[in-house]
Amino acid sequence: MTAPVMRPFAGSMVRWNEMIASLPGAHLLQTWEWSQVKATRGWQPMPMVWFAPDPSTPEGEDRSRPVAAAMVLKKQVIGAGLARRLCVLYVPKGPLLTWSAPSLMRRVLDDLQSLARHEGAIFIKIDPDVVLGAGLPHEKEARQNQGGQEVLEELGLRHWVFSREQIQFRNSVIIDLSSSEEHLLARMKQKTRYNIRLAVKKGVHVRPGTVDELPLLYRLYAETSARDGFVIRNQSYYEQVWTTFMRRPVGKDIPGADCLIAEVGGEVAAAIFVFYFAERAYYLYGMSSAAHREKMPNHVLQWEAMRLAKRHGCKTYDLWGAPDDFTETDPLWGVFRFKEGFGGEVIRTLGAWDFPASRFWYPAYAQLVPRILGIMRWRGRA
Repeated sequence: MTAPVMRPFAGSMVRWNEMIASLPGAHLLQTWEWSQVKATRGWQPMPMVWFAPDPSTPEGEDRSRPVAAAMVLKKQVIGAGLARRLCVLYVPKGPLLTWSAPSLMRRVLDDLQSLARHEGAIFIKIDPDVVLGAGLPHEKEARQNQGGQEVLEELGLRHWVFSREQIQFRNSVIIDLSSSEEHLLARMKQKTRYNIRLAVKKGVHVRPGTVDELPLLYRLYAETSARDGFVIRNQSYYEQVWTTFMRRPVGKDIPGADCLIAEVGGEVAAAIFVFYFAERAYYLYGMSSAAHREKMPNHVLQWEAMRLAKRHGCKTYDLWGAPDDFTETDPLWGVFRFKEGFGGEVIRTLGAWDFPASRFWYPAYAQLVPRILGIMRWRGRA
């Protein structure tokens, strides 16, 4: 059997999204639109596709089919001197492929390692949604995924290292939207159902947000970050992300987004942004005011987002983020308890892994960057 061949992608934005939507693990962060947002922040998109022969294709047509893809992002680290070619490569939530196919997995990893060396990269980082297990690790219902363990073993044999810089969340809570609304409510914890009904009873009204309201929502997001102790980017970044996706129609292969705002007596109490791609909804950003919190606006917002995602044809709802360690000392524990109430399943993935293409530069980079990020986060909190 002929091995798959990696080629730079030369098609359109629509074709890229259609193609990756058909691959296992299709993810919002691998879409063309997300890469264009990153392109304005110093990242160069390098979309790659692996093609394999397809004997079923009629004579006279291209007899190959895509079996894997990776939206590789490249960023220069040093722009002058002897190290002017140094860069880093990152494949957010990718590459996309059937990880349980050993020969394909090895070919894709071989090619990504070669690409990193060719580009003069310090390392290439990947963080695909390869599932290691489901459920809370310490509970008897927890399940391990043998296929995910085999991917871990392959990465170890190739001298990939678990990254000290985890860009995305390793774990999440996923809600299956395939059942009726009544069944979705029944799967929730009793307290969560109660809070949803309480919000409606207390006059919390949920409505769509508009692009014109983004400056207001950013200020609310900044208020939330200061209150809850997490760091956010500047306003222009979020406005670009939100407008890029909100202005697109939502379809099976078309990434889009909705903003939902919860009001009490005409006053904005909370808001969330929900993104869609390949029949999955993603809750990426949430913000709330200190006012009206006792009326539970965040609970009814999530419920209305789930209902809206079902109307868009989504099969799953990703609550985007769960603790690395499922203990009460984890910074995400409180947020996780909120998300857990909606009846989803904890999914644990392998996280971000680096291939050190430069044995000289990688140790220095791996030690220096966390310190720089720590300073940036300290300044952000200030």
